[in-house]
Amino acid sequence: MPIFYSLALFLAILVSAPWWLLRMATTGKYREGLAERLGIIPKRISSTLDSPVIWVHAVSVGEVLAAIRLIDELSMRAHGWRVMVSTTTRTGQKIARERFGADRVFYFPLDFGFAVRAWLRALRPRMLVLLETEFWPRMLIECRRAGIPVAVVNARISDRSWPRYVQMRFLWKHLLNSLALVLAQSPLDAERLTTLGASNVCVGGNLKFGIRVAKPAAVTEILREHLPQDAKVVVCGSTLAGEEEFLLGVLPRDIITILAPRHPERFGAVEKVLSQRNPNYLLKSKWMVSPAPIPTGSVILLDSIGELASVYSLADLAVIGGSILTPGGHNPLEPAQFGVPIVMGPHYENFRAIVDALVAGGAMVIAKPHHIGTTIRKLLSNPDIAREIGQRARGVFESHAGATEAAVESLLALLDTGVRA
Repeated sequence: MPIFYSLALFLAILVSAPWWLLRMATTGKYREGLAERLGIIPKRISSTLDSPVIWVHAVSVGEVLAAIRLIDELSMRAHGWRVMVSTTTRTGQKIARERFGADRVFYFPLDFGFAVRAWLRALRPRMLVLLETEFWPRMLIECRRAGIPVAVVNARISDRSWPRYVQMRFLWKHLLNSLALVLAQSPLDAERLTTLGASNVCVGGNLKFGIRVAKPAAVTEILREHLPQDAKVVVCGSTLAGEEEFLLGVLPRDIITILAPRHPERFGAVEKVLSQRNPNYLLKSKWMVSPAPIPTGSVILLDSIGELASVYSLADLAVIGGSILTPGGHNPLEPAQFGVPIVMGPHYENFRAIVDALVAGGAMVIAKPHHIGTTIRKLLSNPDIAREIGQRARGVFESHAGATEAAVESLLALLDTGVRA
């Protein structure tokens, strides 16, 4: 199977090579980290490997944020061990390096045997910890051959991915049955993973309930000082293509809107939309150079990453992007921790367990696209109702805490077993 898989992966890359070469030539995002992805170990990493290693892989920003407390706890409690962190995306890499330091963070290798083995030889990890569903066949095979236990935390199988996994169940059964530990987000995720052939599966809860803003971002404090006292603030977070235009068309004009696109490469496109739709827009990066009072009716484009969670604390209402026009949704827990009422569109497949918990607690509102404008206006004009929904959201957030601590205990127990063995 490894030979056929590697051949298929090689052919897929070969066929798509013109597209990748074009993207690398025109976009730094696709060139960055290429050497590391091909198994070339940078000196900043190789020169620090003087302790036994725990390797944690978090794909992008969401997974990195969910893993911060987990990584910090492992680093503190696993005395004498070095926790190394890999990501797949550029934005995830940036956040991880800022939080853990560049000498502990690198790009996850492409799933070819030579690249995977190069990193395994360099790191010699005593355990690999995967976030969510990063099941790369070659990585799992090489870890099994090397006797490296693989644990999956915050594991989930989304509604959208489930049919594809089921079709390839015969393949996954041989790959997942060697996993040393699987901590699923929910009973449904545990059932699906077991059906696919994973062993040692139990429900561990969702690490994203443990994400907390330790201190406000600088932009949050400065915005707070310059916002009008009586203005309503709506933060539209993690928006995708088309959603900014949609929201600008349905949001009230007598509020302050903060738009935070999901992907940094879209900041320019969203600014162009704002220049056409709302001449009162402010670009956060420029405004921060010389902050000035923000008039009611302004739209602020948050052209940065890593600050959205903190900025939600300013909101009278949060609208979660990726759920209105495009299936999938994004994390509604970031505003929930501040007791902010939440509105979300009907597409939240990627966060079903979290959304179901909030909806069951009367802690958020799901609205179809043609009802979103009306829903926002009703909540803004009924602050007591909005405040109650927000407080319920905070209550749900607090009641589901504890997944990080449980995951750390399970990983330390697995690590101890591996060391003893």
